[in-house]
Amino acid sequence: MTKNQWISPFIVAAALVAGFAGNASAHTEAAHVEVDGAWVRATVPGQQGTGGFMRLKAKESLTLVGVRSEAAAVSEVHEMKMEGDVMRMRAISALALPAGKTVELKSGGYHLMLQQLKAPLLKGTEVPVTLEFKDAKGELSRLHLRLPVAMTAPTGASPAAEHSHGHAH
Repeated sequence: MTKNQWISPFIVAAALVAGFAGNASAHTEAAHVEVDGAWVRATVPGQQGTGGFMRLKAKESLTLVGVRSEAAAVSEVHEMKMEGDVMRMRAISALALPAGKTVELKSGGYHLMLQQLKAPLLKGTEVPVTLEFKDAKGELSRLHLRLPVAMTAPTGASPAAEHSHGHAH
């Protein structure tokens, strides 16, 4: 066997091992969550914040513990709820996703909040968003998404997500 004949099978085997390792790494990075009807509301120049909406369905019980986007200096999971006669919005540190149950992130309820936007989010573009989850063992996983930017919910998204509500922080 010549030197080149020995190296070729070795390189192929190493590439296969690296490929499997890459898949395992990608697998641990990707949460087992189905995302449906995802979108981010478009902004106008000078607007500093906007919401992100979607339906999430986890295959196993998970907790949504964070959101990141390079489009915003601050990215959070928020909840809106009535307190007396006032709709209040606040950041939350965790949102439970029970196994097999759909949890909706929509206007007037739980949603993503992108604040201190680095540039206007224009209709027809996409925004990179990473959702971070913890499982029952405390292991972190991530789901990398590119969400469409729109003025209203895309077809198939919750009609409730199309309406904008005033709120107080």
